Amino acid sequence: MTTLKERRRSVAFLESHGDTWACFLVTHPGSAGSWHGYFSFRPSHGEVGEDEVRTTDIFIEDSEDEIHEKARSLGRPLLASLLDSALYTADGNGHAPRLRGRFRSLLVQNSVDIAGDWSGHPGPAEDHEVDRLRSLYASYRLDQVAHFICLVDQEAFEHAVDRILDGESVDFLAKDRMQYAIMVVDHIERLLPLPDFATWAEDFIAKPETYRLYTHTLHREGRLP
Repeated sequence: MTTLKERRRSVAFLESHGDTWACFLVTHPGSAGSWHGYFSFRPSHGEVGEDEVRTTDIFIEDSEDEIHEKARSLGRPLLASLLDSALYTADGNGHAPRLRGRFRSLLVQNSVDIAGDWSGHPGPAEDHEVDRLRSLYASYRLDQVAHFICLVDQEAFEHAVDRILDGESVDFLAKDRMQYAIMVVDHIERLLPLPDFATWAEDFIAKPETYRLYTHTLHREGRLP
């Protein structure tokens, strides 16, 4: 149910089940000064709130701006999967996929969606523009999470996912797995020793071919670099 403290921001329009869905990022204050965020989806024929489906609170951050920043880094493949997940939760049908392979597939798709497929050629001069660098940086961070997930045993990864979600102060349905994706990815990303944007950009500009070869191997060849 929508509260007066919730703030809604239009994010995208998605196609699913023969209908167009409007996607909204909804943020609201949590406890102890934190901010929570979730995605809500409304079909083109929907006229009232009851027509919407939503995810659980998949973002829990110190500020609303941090949620907006993380939401902006999500591409259409992950948003579409979250919509499918929300629909699955609403009707109670479907089945949970094997997590590790599904996570990697979604992350690679989302990485390409953010930065485009630049892996087949050396980075052009426009790759050094700030906005372009930020897109490539967001793509790089997702690739690092995908790489890490691939290094973990399938059963160990599923056990780790359960451990990660048990530590979250959120309320969700036990049968739904895909809504957990962003929460798990965000948790893993915080634990990885990833460089900040300025450090990464300096290194990328110095040796873009190294990054291109890494991306080519991970995305096009489907193997670990």
